[in-house]
Formats: sequence, C-alpha cells, structure tokens
Amino acid sequence: MLLREGERVTEVQLLKLKTLEAQTKTEQILLSSLGAAMLMLCLLVTTYILHLKRQRQLTSNHNKNLLLITSVTFVFFVLAVISASFSEMVTRSSPYPISNLSVYFVVPLASGAMIICLFLGLTVAIPVSVVMSICFAIIFQNRFEIFIYFLISSTMAAYWIRDCRERKVFIKAGVKIGLLNMVLATAIDFYIAEFSGGRLLWDWAFAFLGGIGAGIVTAGIVPLIEMVFDYTTDITLLELANLDRPILRRLMIEAPGTYHHSVVVGTLVEAAASEIGANPLLAKVCGYYHDVGKIKKPLYFIENQRGINKHDKLAPSMSSLILIAHVKDGVDIAKKNKLGQIIIDTIKQHHGTSLIKYFFEKAKQRKGEDSVKIDDFRYPGPKPQTREAGLVMLADAVEAASRTLDNPTPSRIQGLVQNLINTIFSDGQLDACELTLKDLHNIAKSFNKILTGIHHHRIEYPESRAAANGGGKGKIKNGSPDKQQAKQTQNPAEEDKTNGSGHLKRLGLS
Repeated sequence: MLLREGERVTEVQLLKLKTLEAQTKTEQILLSSLGAAMLMLCLLVTTYILHLKRQRQLTSNHNKNLLLITSVTFVFFVLAVISASFSEMVTRSSPYPISNLSVYFVVPLASGAMIICLFLGLTVAIPVSVVMSICFAIIFQNRFEIFIYFLISSTMAAYWIRDCRERKVFIKAGVKIGLLNMVLATAIDFYIAEFSGGRLLWDWAFAFLGGIGAGIVTAGIVPLIEMVFDYTTDITLLELANLDRPILRRLMIEAPGTYHHSVVVGTLVEAAASEIGANPLLAKVCGYYHDVGKIKKPLYFIENQRGINKHDKLAPSMSSLILIAHVKDGVDIAKKNKLGQIIIDTIKQHHGTSLIKYFFEKAKQRKGEDSVKIDDFRYPGPKPQTREAGLVMLADAVEAASRTLDNPTPSRIQGLVQNLINTIFSDGQLDACELTLKDLHNIAKSFNKILTGIHHHRIEYPESRAAANGGGKGKIKNGSPDKQQAKQTQNPAEEDKTNGSGHLKRLGLS
C-alpha cells in the first residue's frame, strides 16, 4: 500500500503515485493499441473474404495486388498515427485557437483511396476506403464524425480520379475534394455544436488544404508505385499509344505491312472493348504492340513481302519456328523498351496455343501425317488471360483473314468473322479470358461494322473508267476489254505524251 486514507502525502509517496499512474497509463495504451490492431485485422480479413476476394481486378497478379493494398493501408495508417501526435503538439504550441479536429482535416488520407482506385479500380477502392476510414477514426480518438469525414472524402476522391488519363486530373480532383471537405467540416462543426466564426475559418482552410494535398500526394506517389510494383496506368497507356514512339516508327519503316495491320487491330479492339465493358485504351495499346516482334525478320511475314516468299525455300518446320519466334522476339523488345508487364503478357498470349495450320498441312503433305507432331506447329502460349488479350487474338485473326477476301462484301465479312470467332472459341483459346457468349456476339458486331467500313467500295470515276476501256476509243475486237491484254508502249516518251503533261514521269517505279 502506497498511501492510507487521511495520511499526509510526502514527496516520496507523490513520486511513487506518479510512477504508478504512468505505468498504468502505459499499460492501458498498450492494451488499447493491441485491441485496436486486432479489430482492424478482423475488419481487413472480413472485407477481403466478403468483397475483395471476388473482385475480377484481383484475380490476376493476386499476390502483387494484395501487397499493394497492404502497403498503402500500412503507410497511411502510420501517417495517421504521426498526424495524431502532431495535432496534439500543434494545438499546445500554437498561439491561435486551433483544435485537434481542425488539424485532422488537413491530413491527406484520401490519397490512399485514390491510389487504390488508379491501380485496381473503383470497386476495390470503395471497400478499402471504408476499412481505412474506420482505422483513422480509431486512431483519432474513436470519433464518429472523423469516420464520416474520411469515408465520404475518400470514396468521392476515388470516384473523381477513376478515369484519370491526364496529369492535371490530380489537381482537379484535389480541388473537388477540398471543396467537399469544406462542406463536411461545416457539417461536423454543427454536429458537435462547436460553431464559431474563427473556428469555421480554420476548419475551412485546413479542409481545403487537405483536399489539395491529397491530389498532390497521389500525383507524386503514383509514378513510384508504377516502378516498384510494375503497374501500368491509363496515363502511361496514353503515352504508349503515341504512334511517334521510336519503336512504332521503327515498325512503320522496317515492317510497314505489320505496322498497318497493328493499327487496324488497335482500332478493332478499341471499339470492341467499349462494347463489352473492357478497357478500350489498354486494348488499343496492346493491339499496337502485339506484333512488334516481327521487326527482327519482317520479310518472313506475308504482309511485308513484295512478291518473293522466303518460306518457299524453307522446310515447314523451319517456317513454323520463325513464326513462333516473333512472340519471343516481341517480349524481348517490349522488355527492352519498358512497355509494361501487361503489354508483355498480351504479346505472349495473343496467339495462345493455336495451330499454324498452313505449315502443319504442308508438312503432312511432304512427310506424311504420322511423321508430323502437331505440337511442333503450335504456339507455346499461354492462352489469353484477360479480356483485352482475348480481343487482340480475335482481331489479329480477323484482320489478317479479311485481306484474303476477293470481294469483301458485308455478308462475306460477316461470315468470315463468325467462322473465325467460332473456330477460336471451339479450339479452347478463350477459356481463360472471361469472355462470355454475349461478349463474343457484341465483338462480332463491332468487327463487322469496322471491317465493312475499311473494305467499302468506291464509285468508279470517269477518268478511271476511260483508262480501263482503252482511253474511251471504243470496244475491243472481241467485245470485252477485260479479256484483252493491255497494249505495251515501247517508248516511255510517247507514253508521257499520251498521258499528258499533268502526269509525273515514272511515278512509283523503282
């Protein structure tokens, strides 16, 4: 017993009482912190089991995405703890009447929800915002109004940043959050019945600065997370979609047929992605870069050949190896140019494990069916894992096959698209990419519309018709100008005179 009732307190006893009080307070803090940590852990686990585990955004790269959520939550949890201690120091030392609550408003905790939304989407950011808001409320003296403040601020911050494709969107979102915070601060002052002109001005100032700070903090942290976790945001995708990038310009010069094919594929997948609710920008960029590996051997691909087919002198097995190699070459080029893991994955997956049917049949004709292994003529895969990769696979096949149509009428294009999609689907190439039958129907309609526009017929102008009919000099002897071979002009000078002075000499001839 330290002290009896009615006994005079000595200095020694007073010192013992203060030590006991400090020890008891320390134990209470430790127990309170342990209990808060347990509550937060239970909340996080429950949220993950009931909501996050079912999110499509977390199915691929599951561990990396969970690590991101955990890291962001931990960092802003530590920031909240530091801010709670800082607020007490500010309120004690400041000559102005600033309350703890006012200092809480300036902490840019909404930035956590913005970061999660940018990398994992709004549907993941909302439950994370709820969990983080509860954690912040526990840290800031278990205050209900703090929970409401950060919950509304964080969820709206995630909503306003969801379609971020420009750097200035961070500042715009920050201004919106700041204005919203001012409204929330006013409502909280009325709720706790501590309303005064001076306090309200301080709350407005801190609340607005908290919103601006959230936008600035997010803009600064996002590039760092992209590098550390190897994510690709829409801002980066817009930069990659620039056709003036060196790798695309090199593709245009060294493999012009592949470049044009890739641009058309990008157009096809962008439109189809919009129809099925996928990411149109990601799909377009993947379409641009999916065949970048053909730069190494451009003349071995039909779209870049000029009358001479190098495969005529090769064995079918060697030809198939060259075609398969463009996927590996594309991955190497993508890594060298730092295109991002999501584009590298699409390059790997855009052929899946499909069969190189032409050279497989050619090999069977030469060696016999029993002497040819079908696995030697299949791409190594893997099959498309995302809807965007599945779209690139479909568009790649459809665009290439549409060039073989002699008379590409809308009905023929529709039949071609339907047959190719059915073939790819029946081969099991779309089993892992979550494309539904309804999606395939909408994709086919989108492809039909764009390909019909690309292969549309033009009217025949009078000059073209006259040239086709021999300059308009009448009917050829057999009555059909199509069956008569064009007359060759022996002297180029005479040809120039016939064509008139308005024609360029030897235009397009090498």
